[in-house]
Amino acid sequence: MGTRQILLTFLFSCCVYGQFGEVKIVFDNRLLKVHEQQNILPLKQDIIRYIKSTRWDEDYSDLQIPLHIQFIFEGAAQKGAQETYLCQVLFSTGTDQRYFDKSVQFPYGQGGLLYFDLVKFDPLSSFLAFYVNLVLAGEMDTYEPNGGTRIYELCREIALRGTASEYSRGWPDRSKLVNNVSTNFGLRKTKFSYYYAMELFQDGNMDEALLEFSNMIKGLDEVYDRSPREHYTMLFLKAHTNELAKVLQLLGQKNMLKDMMELDPDNLEIYKQALY
Repeated sequence: MGTRQILLTFLFSCCVYGQFGEVKIVFDNRLLKVHEQQNILPLKQDIIRYIKSTRWDEDYSDLQIPLHIQFIFEGAAQKGAQETYLCQVLFSTGTDQRYFDKSVQFPYGQGGLLYFDLVKFDPLSSFLAFYVNLVLAGEMDTYEPNGGTRIYELCREIALRGTASEYSRGWPDRSKLVNNVSTNFGLRKTKFSYYYAMELFQDGNMDEALLEFSNMIKGLDEVYDRSPREHYTMLFLKAHTNELAKVLQLLGQKNMLKDMMELDPDNLEIYKQALY
C-alpha cells in the first residue's frame, strides 16, 4: 500500500481535525488611517483561529495544508457601528495553488466572531470559507480522482449566496472561478496522476508509475485542447517541473519529456536539459 493510501486510511479514522497546518496572515495596511489599522489588529488571530478550528471536512481531517494569506487594504468606510474594508487578497499554499482576489469588501469590528455557516451568509467568514474550501478541494483531487467535487459544490453554493447578498462585490467573479476550476477536468486528472505516479516511483513500482505519468500527459492534452496555457495549470506545472523532469529522465522517458516541452513551453529549457 502506497504512502498516500496509508494517509487516507489514517484520515478516515483520525479524530483530530486539522485540514490546515501553518496559517500565516500578512497585512499591508499602509493605506488605512491609524484608527482603522488599530481596529483590525485582532483580525489576524481571528482568521487563524477560524481556519484552524473549523471542521471543514469530515473525511480529510489531517492534511495539514500550509496556507499563506496576504491582505492588501485599499481603504475603509464607516457603515453603522462598523468599518467596511476594501482590499485585495492572495491565498497560496506555497506550492501549486495560488488565488488572487482583487475585489473584497467586508465589515469588521473588534469582538465579532468568525464562524462558518453555509445558510447564513457573512461577508468575511463566507469569503474566507470560499477560498479555504477551494484550496481544500484542490488538495483532495490529489488523493483520489475528482476527490474535491463535493467541496467545489460547497464553494459554488457559498458564491451563489454571496452574489445574492448586499455585499455582492466580487462574488460573481468567484462563482466563475469555482466553475472554471471545477470543470477543468484535464488539470484535475493531471494533479491526481502526477502525485500518484510520484508515489509509485518512490515505492519502486516503475511500470505503474509510467502508466500514471501517461495519464498525466493525457490530462494535460485535455487542458491544451480546452485552453492552451491555462493559468492554474501553468501554476501547477511551474511548482513541479524540476521534480517531474528529473524523474522522467531517470526513467528514460524521452518521448514524455518531448511531450512536456510542447505542453509546458514556459519550462522548456528544464525538460530540454533532462532530455539531452
